[in-house]
Amino acid sequence: MTETVSGASSSTQGTTNGKGHGKGLTVERVFSTPGVHPYDEVTWERRDVVQTNWKTGATVFEQRGVEYPSTWSVNASTIVTTKYFRGAVGTEAREQSLRQLIDRIVKTYTKAGADHGYFATDADTEVFEHELTWLLVNQYFSFNSPVWFNVGTASPQQVSACFILSVDDSMDSILNWYKEEGFIFKGGSGAGLNLSRIRSSKELLSSGGTASGPVSFMRGADASAGTIKSGGATRRAAKMVVLDVDHPDIVEFVETKAKEEDKIRALRDAGFDMDLGGADITSVQYQNANNSVRVSDEFMRAVEDGTDFALRGRKNGEEIERVDARGLFRKISEAAWACADPGLQYDDTINDWHTNPETGRITASNPCSEYMSLDNSSCNLASLNLLKFLKDDDTFDAALFAKAVEFIITAMDISICFADFPTEPIGETTRNYRQLGIGYANLGALLMAMGLGYDSDGGRAMAATITSLMTGQSYKRSAELAAVVGPYAGYARNADAHKRVMRKHQAANDTIRTLAIADSGVHKLATQAWAEVQKLGEANGFRNAQASVLAPTGTIGFMMDCDTTGIEPDFSLVKFKKLVGGGSMQIVNQTIPRALRKMGYQPEQVEAIVAYIGENGHVIDAPGLRLEHYEVFDTAMGARSLKPMGHVRMMAACQPFLSGAISKTVNLPESATVEEIEDVYLQSWKLGLKATAVYRDNCKVGQPLSDGKGDNKGKDSNLATDAEADETPTKVIEKVIYAPTRKRLPKSRVSRTTSFTVGGAEGYMTSGAHDDGELGEVFLKLGKQGSTLAGVMDAFSIAVSIGLQYGVPLETYVSKFTNLRFEPAGLTDDPDVRMAQSLMDYVFRRLALDYLDFDARSMLGIYSASERQRHLETGSYDLPPEETGNASELIESGVELVSPQPVTAEAEVVETKDTHGAEQREVPAKVTTTKAHTSAELLEQLTGTAVDSPLCMTCGTKMRPAGSCYVCEGCGSTSGCS
Repeated sequence: MTETVSGASSSTQGTTNGKGHGKGLTVERVFSTPGVHPYDEVTWERRDVVQTNWKTGATVFEQRGVEYPSTWSVNASTIVTTKYFRGAVGTEAREQSLRQLIDRIVKTYTKAGADHGYFATDADTEVFEHELTWLLVNQYFSFNSPVWFNVGTASPQQVSACFILSVDDSMDSILNWYKEEGFIFKGGSGAGLNLSRIRSSKELLSSGGTASGPVSFMRGADASAGTIKSGGATRRAAKMVVLDVDHPDIVEFVETKAKEEDKIRALRDAGFDMDLGGADITSVQYQNANNSVRVSDEFMRAVEDGTDFALRGRKNGEEIERVDARGLFRKISEAAWACADPGLQYDDTINDWHTNPETGRITASNPCSEYMSLDNSSCNLASLNLLKFLKDDDTFDAALFAKAVEFIITAMDISICFADFPTEPIGETTRNYRQLGIGYANLGALLMAMGLGYDSDGGRAMAATITSLMTGQSYKRSAELAAVVGPYAGYARNADAHKRVMRKHQAANDTIRTLAIADSGVHKLATQAWAEVQKLGEANGFRNAQASVLAPTGTIGFMMDCDTTGIEPDFSLVKFKKLVGGGSMQIVNQTIPRALRKMGYQPEQVEAIVAYIGENGHVIDAPGLRLEHYEVFDTAMGARSLKPMGHVRMMAACQPFLSGAISKTVNLPESATVEEIEDVYLQSWKLGLKATAVYRDNCKVGQPLSDGKGDNKGKDSNLATDAEADETPTKVIEKVIYAPTRKRLPKSRVSRTTSFTVGGAEGYMTSGAHDDGELGEVFLKLGKQGSTLAGVMDAFSIAVSIGLQYGVPLETYVSKFTNLRFEPAGLTDDPDVRMAQSLMDYVFRRLALDYLDFDARSMLGIYSASERQRHLETGSYDLPPEETGNASELIESGVELVSPQPVTAEAEVVETKDTHGAEQREVPAKVTTTKAHTSAELLEQLTGTAVDSPLCMTCGTKMRPAGSCYVCEGCGSTSGCS
């Protein structure tokens, strides 16, 4: 149990009226403009928010005329309106504008900050209000969902999303656990706890009987969570259950959910409805919690050494039995392979970074494993949108990021002054230790935009420096706040331990090896921040026991229009986007063109690669994309999905710079073995992670898949019943030998000769065609007759000509030989191909223009001078008449639009500015019959493979992974995180 610490937890200085605050903070204006309210710098528009269940066609929400900045996406405005606007729809009490929502939050925070002595003057108070408003309305950061739900309303002012409970070895404590968890679930939040204090089923009670053991009590808690969920909520309860690896009931705990999966299979095969949300799934136990085993260094070393390990009684620590450590580790991995549970939490690593060990050990985490702190505590979260800090030169604006962190940490700490809590013990611990959880989203998009692979040394170095700067700046501000309103009440007894952890963070920062100017600049500021942490912390102490975590950022990630959530890589390269006025379209992730330009690709090449991705959903064999750049576009799902250890290495790069941990699941393919899961768990421990969770595709039977190519109707995709096997006809395999035939050119054929100059080098190309106009031969004349160059080009011409006559498509040659870079290169004398990267690049662009039709060339991004001019004047290269038209007219007619780039409803193509003011062109829309309603469903259509995620219970669409849970990009609903 957490000990109570006496003393004021939020001491104030000066008066509470504004003037005379004493030594409050002097707030610097960084983002907002003096004399201009942040709302006046934004263009506002009215929108109709209508949310439909795609499966049933029923309208589940409707609010007309809501007001949002024009820069906010339809998806963001839909999710915020449905989730966060307060008041009954259709009444005057209902919020109608984002201004009202942000004002409700910001004014509450600002008043509390003034009342509790945070600001030096009234002017500082006003600057704080404007800065916080500017950051929120411009989507630079977001508080966690409970803040938007509750702050400024008549409801309890609950600001925390993460709770850790405590349960002791008594019936009173166990029943109180059920009660406290129920109240937290009722409020839409989740909780975690460690059951290891409860005696095992192998120990005796004081009455002489045998104890039930923690697993038996898990059944009651699971049923309670399921009942509360079905009593009104539209998502499963979010909870984490932890058991120490040395508990005598550890094997029973490890196998609980795996055995239930076997039960699901048996019931499904007997004809019961076992889909998630199905009529019969409620008979299955332990499905409302994530399970984790708390492992010690002693156990992990025993696994490495192949030695025995002791399981100990809870009453006095006596040894109950000895088990083979590798055998137990194998059971854990086998269960995770079968059903994704349990995950591992590394106890010694967690407590080695604990700032309050004199108060108590860290024994558990919140449901998503990012918040790890004292029992009976809570943490409020906020996340920054990293992509907002990417400058025009594609470098990260570390100084601006650091300033934003200061404002956000200040606001988060203020919230504890007025916050309400579900139980008094949680409230007391939180007020005494003031744990905060600042984090970020859009890391995957940021790295891609900077041309850095997620699983690369450069990507990890950038992520590590940003994380280090964030936490260092947070603790620096925490020490500054301690000078103004006092350190946290529990600081005095934990001061040495807290300062020791600060030195550990600083030492970890010193070990970062930067690879470029971009990350070295961030690292320099992080180093300065940690130096200030040591200096100010020694003088003032700290206001907060914890500062940072990396949360899933599910719903709030959509609120900020983030491409990627938390620490995650991009989910896929192709996205599904809703349009103002209705309708939807397919787009290629807008980070991709920016990344390509950053890596030196020319506009024509960018267009070709983007078009290819829009058609295929991946970059493999994209025209002109160099192999060494493929890794930049690796994603969580799809043809080039990241390897499991790529996820682990990224987590390991960031973990030393976080107060808490990271909400993330290491995804493995369906073909992954138990040994691979063992390796992930073992390497995670060696690399210093605090927790690891894994998920093997299609390991859960009761996971409903959307209709289409990925539909398995809740059945095991790689098993067939005996009846099905019997009815399957025997296939006769015939060996077919393919012999290509040569299509020779006629004796007399039409040919053309083209003279050209590339970078000052002159040459001639003669091409001959069949009677149907199809290219059949090419001859190149370069250099003097008899020279080596002339001989090589003659041989190359013969090889290409024979290939054409044997049926190799010209498109194949064009895709392979365009964009090759070598000298001579540069300007040409051809008006259709003004620049060439090599002679081969020019030759095959010219051949494409002479012999390929428009559709084939447009897929390769090759256009004539007249076509490019037409695009600049009309926004269209060469659209057929039936496909032209105003985009809003197409939308109104119910047509869904698809485009590699965003399409506005006002015109076919417009000149727009990106978030940094740079001009960019939009590609015209095409009519599509896609039935996808989310990016996950779109990825399934493009790849023909299933995305193993549940369907949203609100709108019926496929959700996608976010941290260690799932989030619906259609309506913002989550499976347990916010």
